[in-house]
Amino acid sequence: MNAYLTELDTKGYIDEPIDPTLDLVDEINKLKKEKNAVLLAHYYQEPEIQDIADYIGDSLGLSQQAAKTEADVIVFAGVHFMAETAKILSPQKKVLLPDLKAGCSLSDSCPPHLFAKFKEQYPDHIAITYVNCTAELKALSDIVCTSSNAVQIVDSLPRDQKIIFGPDKNLGDYVRKKTGRDLVLWNGACMVHELFSQERIAQLRSEYPHAKFIAHPECEKELLEAADYIGSTAGLLKYTQENPSDTFIVATESGIIHQMQKATPWKTFIPAPPNNACACNDCPYMKLNTLEKVYNCMKFDLPEVDLPADIIARAKQPIVRMLEISARLGL
Repeated sequence: MNAYLTELDTKGYIDEPIDPTLDLVDEINKLKKEKNAVLLAHYYQEPEIQDIADYIGDSLGLSQQAAKTEADVIVFAGVHFMAETAKILSPQKKVLLPDLKAGCSLSDSCPPHLFAKFKEQYPDHIAITYVNCTAELKALSDIVCTSSNAVQIVDSLPRDQKIIFGPDKNLGDYVRKKTGRDLVLWNGACMVHELFSQERIAQLRSEYPHAKFIAHPECEKELLEAADYIGSTAGLLKYTQENPSDTFIVATESGIIHQMQKATPWKTFIPAPPNNACACNDCPYMKLNTLEKVYNCMKFDLPEVDLPADIIARAKQPIVRMLEISARLGL
């Protein structure tokens, strides 16, 4: 086991050789039964991982689903902060992440110790943080929100309540415009959602004049101003199912297109192009997870994501507050 722990320090995952004749899908399903495990896959995962998952969805929704199950083990095919959220909501369960180096540029853009100093500058403000952040940042927050409920959460508070919003400045700016609130924004962002090219998207819209342009609120404001619809990942998926258009230009991580195509295979989904012709709109962290890593992760029960009890207790409070507000608003 010590050798594996050393390997995790260097590689971030268990790199045990796998018999090439193994059917990994079959083996992973066997391990799920053997270990009473549930496999969660975020919408941005590779299609082959989404297709074998027990639940597919957004980060918080997946953690809530896992908490409701009788599973002893949660395998989270996503990124590190998502596995932490699963641990916060299911502290008694073992939480595994196929690759510990599956981080998040948005989460990394807001170091908790710097956010704590930032908060000290605004002692009369409460802190609302987007769920896409570390457990330590959640522990410094008053309320957590998601991209789908951020506007309603902010709107539910008294108009004279001063608010810090972080870590995503683009989502924060979107909420500020929708609510008319003067939010103090932390200067963080997701690199994938900041890579989209306005010029190349405009060209696409000229080529496909009847296409709907849809965007995640983590995108920059100039892009959002041009969008036909703005929504969370789940919201974008739902919109493509319900809108009669047969063509969509999608400004978010391209992994969601797999679910869009499965839901409405007769429609056309075009990934919004990035500003660099050599780049793509895939999240490099999300794509670190592979079937091989999922298999070894389940086989060896590593890498495990754990948190100190005090962080779990403090980080859970703002999530509970969000859920209470959401329930009261009927969200």
